Amino acid sequence: MSGHENTGVVRKEDMNIPDEERIEKGPVVIMECVENIPCNPCVAVCSFDAVKMKEITDTPEIDFDTCTGCGLCVTECPGLAIFVIDCSYSEDKCKVTVPYEYLPVPEEGDEVMALDRKGEEVEKAEVTDVRKSGKTYAVTLEVDRKNVWNVRGFEVIG
Repeated sequence: MSGHENTGVVRKEDMNIPDEERIEKGPVVIMECVENIPCNPCVAVCSFDAVKMKEITDTPEIDFDTCTGCGLCVTECPGLAIFVIDCSYSEDKCKVTVPYEYLPVPEEGDEVMALDRKGEEVEKAEVTDVRKSGKTYAVTLEVDRKNVWNVRGFEVIG
């Protein structure tokens, strides 16, 4: 076994990701859903028909050309396995929108500690947006471009 089956941690190699040209166009959804379980709220919530599944137990696939990166699916995923990245506005910074279901909830402008998939510290990051749908928040962090594929969570500092 390799990858997430062995470690429990999804790697970039385990995901279907857009090419660099698409990443530079603007926000796009990244799915880290790797389990074949009956689940499809991401398909149902997508107004742009960018999320597809042939069977209810398939992992979702993203049509990166159709995806607008709106992030509605981020707060609908019960597995907290959907993120949005946006690297279109700066050469050295990117935004990562992550699902968040803890307290305290940060506010726009707060500094937080960005974490990787293992919960290890990556860098300090600024919160640029906080939205809520149901019990899940979608929190957007501005991070160094080199860390965009590593940051998948955060902890509130202080």
